[in-house]
Amino acid sequence: MDNTKPYFFGIDTSTTATKAILIDRNGKIMGMAASEYSYETPYPLWSEQDPQLWWRAAVESIRKVVQDTGISPAEIQGIGLTGQMHGLVILDEDGRVLRPAILWNDQRTQKQCDQIRQVIGKAEFIRITGNDALTGFTAPKILWVKEEEPHIYQKIRHVLLPKDYLRFKLTGDYAMDRAGGSGTVLFNLERRDWSFELIDKLGMQANWFPLTFEGTEPTGSLSKAAADETGLREGIPVFGGGGDQSAAAVGTGAVEEGILSISLGTSGVVFATTNSPFIEKDGRLHAFCHAVPGRWHLMGVMLSAAGSLRWFRETFTPNLSYDEIVANAAQTPKGSQGLLFMPYLTGERTPYPDPLARGGFVGATIRHNFNDFARSVLEGVAFGLRDSYELMRSAGLGQIDHVRITGGGAKNSTWLQIIADVLDTSIFTVDSKEGAAFGAAVLAATGAGAFPSVEEACRSVIHRTNEVRPTDDAAKYDELYARYRELYPALKDTFHKLS
Repeated sequence: MDNTKPYFFGIDTSTTATKAILIDRNGKIMGMAASEYSYETPYPLWSEQDPQLWWRAAVESIRKVVQDTGISPAEIQGIGLTGQMHGLVILDEDGRVLRPAILWNDQRTQKQCDQIRQVIGKAEFIRITGNDALTGFTAPKILWVKEEEPHIYQKIRHVLLPKDYLRFKLTGDYAMDRAGGSGTVLFNLERRDWSFELIDKLGMQANWFPLTFEGTEPTGSLSKAAADETGLREGIPVFGGGGDQSAAAVGTGAVEEGILSISLGTSGVVFATTNSPFIEKDGRLHAFCHAVPGRWHLMGVMLSAAGSLRWFRETFTPNLSYDEIVANAAQTPKGSQGLLFMPYLTGERTPYPDPLARGGFVGATIRHNFNDFARSVLEGVAFGLRDSYELMRSAGLGQIDHVRITGGGAKNSTWLQIIADVLDTSIFTVDSKEGAAFGAAVLAATGAGAFPSVEEACRSVIHRTNEVRPTDDAAKYDELYARYRELYPALKDTFHKLS
């Protein structure tokens, strides 16, 4: 008897690519493919994407995995979805896209955020949703369309997130997972569903918003049209899945209290699972539903983490690989000889919800060289992660047993050591390397009955590997972090004037 069957897809619709990953019932990755695309920035602060890009990329990635693995579509028993959070996809009554999706990193909606606070009240909005009204979230984007594109607004009949547009293309059904739904900031966090009171007060229509589901619940099945395009079989159940951060937490096993997860991707995320809604009173941390049924999570987000290193490479030294840049950075002393980097290249979210925050180097002198600048970028990102880490501790989050890290930036031992020293805590890597897509596949496998629960699935298929312990440099980084914390308050007014 073959104990590896059946198989489960996880599909991750990110900002730059759609990845498809296929696992067996033991969590072994059988195949993986990704298809890339770009996004548009037609005006300052704008970030948009054509939803058709996601569908074409998904079809291409799914077909490639099936072709490369040779696994029969008859053996695939579930599909889990994940993807970029907060993006606004609006459809008309016939399911046609009305305008390009407004993405999570779009910053045009400060006016609408202010309006939400005026209409609802900041404290009341945080009490209901667990979050302040910030430019990245979905709700203010809807209000922006209402004010700036009324001819489009009047045609809205369905509001979806990027992942859920892919769900619509796969199944023909309008549905949303609760982890992603809470990231619209139109949810009642405690009830784990839409706050129709908020929706009504903000002048939106309740029937625009789809039914919501837990991450392991089936939301529909693969339609014949989608089966013909993807090469899969009609009728495969499509499960709720989760927003990319909660699915990535599943993919690293951060599904129980006491495990802190750091994602070092384009953005940087510090993530903690909670057994009940945990709201930071000023909304400086995000509180959302987890993709794990009946659980929530607390999250701090910096918008340019590994994205800062990518910017540094593309701007100053595109001829060097990332590994070469980090190797150069390792040649300079801890603290970059007094050079500090502010990683606010695309604004910031935690702990400063400020779309007009700007990046910069402070303390540069004639004696600083390339290696110093490279190291200061790595250290500045680590300081940004510590902002969220410290905020969680000061907000009263319970015992942190250990910290896990994943993402492209976590592949480099020098950067991991810097982060361990800046946080002054041991950091573990795990043997799961594919984050959100893997987590989506695990959610599908659990929903299909391969595992009794998400927690049991993670204990079975995800294991800690390398441990990076802090060194004596932690004390030096404490001093430098204090200097770093002084920079944003000192420069905030200047940032706003420059913008």
